[in-house]
Amino acid sequence: MLLNEELARARIRDWLQAAEGQRDARVARAASRWERLARWASGRSRRLTR
Repeated sequence: MLLNEELARARIRDWLQAAEGQRDARVARAASRWERLARWASGRSRRLTR
């Protein structure tokens, strides 16, 4: 029983570490998308206010 619990904890720990790495990458992609959107909106605003 204890062996199964240890294996389950190890699997959960590995899963959480993998999810943390993916979350960092997802946050970086989201930031670049928002930066791109802000540049587009700024340019569009300049074009429409002329």
